[in-house]
Amino acid sequence: MEHITNHNIDQTVDTAVTLGNFDGIHLGHRQLISTTLSEAKEKGLRSVVFSFYPHPMFVFENREHKALIMGPDEKKLSIEEMGVDVYIEYPFDRDFAAMEPEKFAVELIFKKLRCKVLVVGENYKFGAKQKGDYKLLMKLGNDYGVKVIYVPPVMYENERVSSTRVRKALVDKDISLANNLLTMPYFIYGEVVKGKQLGRTIGFPTINIIADPNKLFPPNGVYATKSLYNGKMYFGVTNVGINPTVNGSVKIVETYLFDFKKVVYGEYIKTYFFHFIRQEQKFPSVDDLQHQLAADAQSAKNYFLTDDFKHWASKY
Repeated sequence: MEHITNHNIDQTVDTAVTLGNFDGIHLGHRQLISTTLSEAKEKGLRSVVFSFYPHPMFVFENREHKALIMGPDEKKLSIEEMGVDVYIEYPFDRDFAAMEPEKFAVELIFKKLRCKVLVVGENYKFGAKQKGDYKLLMKLGNDYGVKVIYVPPVMYENERVSSTRVRKALVDKDISLANNLLTMPYFIYGEVVKGKQLGRTIGFPTINIIADPNKLFPPNGVYATKSLYNGKMYFGVTNVGINPTVNGSVKIVETYLFDFKKVVYGEYIKTYFFHFIRQEQKFPSVDDLQHQLAADAQSAKNYFLTDDFKHWASKY
């Protein structure tokens, strides 16, 4: 997959394009991308996902939970896994946001990208004062010979799927709902680094991940997780928090993987979240922490035997 992060977006062949922020790659986003891929395959076009960096909410600071469901590396990885040919993270700032919608559509999308098919959500807004919408795109498409397809909102349990809804589910510790909206488990992808190494002294060696600082983490606590390393999945239990028992103060993501003995510092691991076990808490002693970690591991193992997990077991 070609990955473009600057203004040099010109394409040399005709394309099918979809527009949006695509934070989380949820059900609605997947509908847009799969429609684009289908049109590209049918018409012999190059498939393009056109997004923005940074996310507009960081530029305008207009979100209650100003954080990303997926960090940039995580989003790129997910889009690449869907089979997209070109992924564009177009530089976003206030000047770009003030561009007239007609200029954005015609000069950037239609001409520079050689767009022949454009796929957008019904509620997609763009350009100065958010004046652009799919109706304008359809009119411009007729003028410039571009087929514009709008995708109606995707519903789940009688409510529209959106990144905002996913964020709320994560904040509410409703991991099951978040995962269903995403069509895949929420995950954290990052480099493994050295921690305090207390866990290995009490029989629970952990893998510590550095994740994107702009990412929306689930609330501090302990979760049943599975981690992907070197093409293989490992069951485990993950703590998101600051380790108050040993006077921690910095947000960390540490995972105890069952039956895992490797040293993997400097390598990258993807950890999928399935179930909230308990809130983070401070224990009177390291011995008490050790007993609780054993109980957490058993809770995670019990969850992986439930019908709730069976929904994901064949894929993750």
